[in-house]
Amino acid sequence: MKKILSLVIAAIMLLYCVSCGGSDLAMIKENGKMVIGITLYEPMNYYDEDGATLIGFDTEFATALCAKLGVEPVFQIIDWDMKETELKSGNIDAIWNGLTVTEERKENMGFTTAYLTNKQCVVVMKEDAATYTDTASLAGAIISAESGSAGETAVASDANLSQATYTASDTQAAALLNLKSGNVDAIVVDITVAQASVGSGDYADMVIVEGIELTNEMYAIGYRVGSDLIAESNKIIDELIADGTLAAIAEKYGVTDLYNAAVNG
Repeated sequence: MKKILSLVIAAIMLLYCVSCGGSDLAMIKENGKMVIGITLYEPMNYYDEDGATLIGFDTEFATALCAKLGVEPVFQIIDWDMKETELKSGNIDAIWNGLTVTEERKENMGFTTAYLTNKQCVVVMKEDAATYTDTASLAGAIISAESGSAGETAVASDANLSQATYTASDTQAAALLNLKSGNVDAIVVDITVAQASVGSGDYADMVIVEGIELTNEMYAIGYRVGSDLIAESNKIIDELIADGTLAAIAEKYGVTDLYNAAVNG
């Protein structure tokens, strides 16, 4: 009888914990929305030419996944350097913005299945392309990367880049503007950003330094550690891969090669 009573009490406590927010999945379903922390950069999350419509690979991916969960995605611009704090505090439910999986980040968040490969690359002005050809040539330069990003980690981890004068940018888009304005000599950004921006439009006078190989990475969705949204999202990711939805979004935003490398591996 005592054993049965203990089991009943345990079951009641479990239900109580879930109703008090122990289940992120139950919470977002009850709220009818998933609050997603992002920064703005092409091709992941950015505004269309009308300046009002949010588009991008991660934007459409999140919309598709949330539709299957039966909730609305709410995209909230955050300070990328404070992303872990925003997640832990409950201000956001997910970080979904070209988020690189690292061992250090695994201590503060849980990750889904990876859906894109990524790497850090160095971008300079075309006029400086002959000057900056490897990391050694950048040791005396002024370099920028997004604060709290994998690019910042890549700078600190490289024997030569770590000797350069470093100045943080608020976002990767801001890093591009800092390079454009001459505030820095080079920037370290995601290859997804560089491929979408460098060499055309406002950034036609920039180039990727092809001779520099930095870290290879994976993008995934970040949730709270132990969140039941991880397993549920992984099921839906498998469905979106199987039915071709993710491949179509990848093609639309020019990241098919990075998608195939992650999924087919």
